[in-house]
Amino acid sequence: MIRALGAAALLTVTLTAVGPASAAAADEVEQVVNGGFTSGTDPWWSTAGMPITLRDGKACVDVPGGTTNRWDASVGQNDIDLIAGESYRYSFTASGDPDGHIARAIVGLSVAPYDTYFEASPALTVAGDTYSFTFTANVTTTQAQVALQVGGSPTAWGLCLDDVSLVGGVPPEVYVPDTGPRVRVNQVAYLPRGPKKATLVTAATTRLGWQLRNAAGATVARGHTVPRGVDVSSGQNVQSIDFGGYRGRGTGYTLVADGETSRPFDIDAAAYERLRLDALKFYYPQRSGIEIRDDLRPGYARPAGHVGVAPNLGDVAVPCQPGVCDYTLNVAGGWYDAGDHGKYVVNGGISTWELLNQFERTTEPGRLRDGTLAIPESGNRVPDILDEARWELEFMLSMRVPAGKPLAGMVHHKIHDANWTGLPLLPHLDPQQRELHPVSTAATLNLAATAAQAARIYKRYDPAFAKRALAAARTAYTAALAEPARYALESDGTGGGAYNDSKVDDDFYWAAAELYLTTGEKRYADAVLASPVHTADIFGPGAFDWANTAAAGRLDLALVPNRLPGRAAVRASIVRGAEKYLSVQAGHPYGVAYAPANNMWDWGSNSLLLNNLVVVAGAYELTGRDRYRDGVIEGMDYLFGRNALNQSYVTGYGEVSSQNQHSRWYSHQLEPALPNPPVGSLAGGANSSIQDPYAQSKLTGCVGQFCYIDDIQSWSTNELTINWNSALSWVASFVADQT
Repeated sequence: MIRALGAAALLTVTLTAVGPASAAAADEVEQVVNGGFTSGTDPWWSTAGMPITLRDGKACVDVPGGTTNRWDASVGQNDIDLIAGESYRYSFTASGDPDGHIARAIVGLSVAPYDTYFEASPALTVAGDTYSFTFTANVTTTQAQVALQVGGSPTAWGLCLDDVSLVGGVPPEVYVPDTGPRVRVNQVAYLPRGPKKATLVTAATTRLGWQLRNAAGATVARGHTVPRGVDVSSGQNVQSIDFGGYRGRGTGYTLVADGETSRPFDIDAAAYERLRLDALKFYYPQRSGIEIRDDLRPGYARPAGHVGVAPNLGDVAVPCQPGVCDYTLNVAGGWYDAGDHGKYVVNGGISTWELLNQFERTTEPGRLRDGTLAIPESGNRVPDILDEARWELEFMLSMRVPAGKPLAGMVHHKIHDANWTGLPLLPHLDPQQRELHPVSTAATLNLAATAAQAARIYKRYDPAFAKRALAAARTAYTAALAEPARYALESDGTGGGAYNDSKVDDDFYWAAAELYLTTGEKRYADAVLASPVHTADIFGPGAFDWANTAAAGRLDLALVPNRLPGRAAVRASIVRGAEKYLSVQAGHPYGVAYAPANNMWDWGSNSLLLNNLVVVAGAYELTGRDRYRDGVIEGMDYLFGRNALNQSYVTGYGEVSSQNQHSRWYSHQLEPALPNPPVGSLAGGANSSIQDPYAQSKLTGCVGQFCYIDDIQSWSTNELTINWNSALSWVASFVADQT
């Protein structure tokens, strides 16, 4: 974790390890010229209107107030040499007057596209601190720069800098996470009449005794562990503990085994009822185009984002990328997809489907009634979950190509900034030009599917909207049939995620399924039955996500009443898929219903686990067998702390939980005045590919579960997204229904 220490203390972080050191790394070599400013200020530069002056042997600038971005006020040096694979130590002494101003320390490219190879954002003090960071370069260039970016303050302040150094040839540092006690439990809550299991990390290979203790320290149950050998997903030797026979209720329980005491937990259902709503309350502060009110989300208030109030260019009249179209669209609204300011139809589609599906399938619809989520629409006699989903649906409808234009009826894939923005940056302060990206078949089918689904669900509450949604779904499906191979490009990833997808047979299947379920029309049933997806085994290591949507259609065909020929086989396929995931869970010492090929955990693995549990819940709904219900309940243990890192991935749930998810406005780690993510926000989780530089530095060589770090800079392991929280809210709602 990056943090400022006391005056003259040394702060060390390791960044970016992507390959073996080159031969040039044999000796430590200084790359910065005149880092101590003993020869004046050359070759240092500063932004216009902020000249460098020497004061007591230090380089000082008066930082102007009123700038928007960190890079609007900078001090730096160009023409720095970097060698790919070599480790570097970047250090400097800096002070800020008054205390608390943030300096974004970077090593990056000095010319377009201004890539950042390393960044850290310490809070400066008047007394001054020395900072030192270690990273490994992933490029070779002679055009790098070191810089401190210090803009973004509403008021002027003073910065002084000294002893700037970038030394190559230093050894990379070893990161060892603090995993706490070796008894790993669900730190939140077990259900009194549900499964209760834990995992012990130990060198012992024979069974050991365990005790369950209540808050007073009294032993209320005891037994013996079951040796499980080495867990492939963590590399740890582990044993299992099963205390499901205990049916008491209470708070502050602990498990004791092998001389270790677990973190505390409850045996009670209340936490799941809270999480059902907290996971859904995540969406309101993710909204674009509307003020976030402090009375509804205390501590998270902010002006409306991207409505065209300077310096923001807004989403009210967004042009296409050059050469894509000759019109603008008003696409204000919707949810910001993740930790950036982009909005993506394909991710919005699966997220919206999951919220609507949660409402359609809950056995306790009153728990999701009007007034439960504290949103602006509360009190309108429409369940709040439907109001929240509609905020995204209206955005998706606005992304359609207008009538009379080429490709009318198709849907633009995404809208985001022309270039990437830095952290932190509140949405209303984003100065970038916004752009519509080309239409895609996948986006068009996402609208067709979710709009058709919405038509049957909203009919009771808003018949006019339901009629409009169904018309849009029909038009979109027809447009996609005419353009079946309009794919989003992998190369279109500047300023926002590419979300490329060249496999859309699953999207066609999903859209046809939803249109059939809503209309009962034979043409859509025929499309479902003719699809090769209909009889394929679609339940792989991960059941579904934004890029693999067939299971959404399959689940609804199985569980929403309909007369599709051969429906019994559809329902049986859900049960077979659930059996796969239960088998994986039973064989996993941590009870995880997810086992990726070659132990290569996927980006957003936590959401994939949850979506697998959605399938298992479907089997329970179809069969009524308790083993499926128990599998879903046990599946939550991993997310709540029964894992190799011994931490909860849900903010605010458990004694130790993720707090620093990658986000431009929940950026407390970088800017103390900003909040951490809201309670109920799900972190992405272990990702074996660790694509971001920060994770590469800390986690290179990591095994499965250990490929995660709770740091705002790790966008590949620790981002938050709308489709991860939709999975969390769905499963939390199911578990809460069982209580």
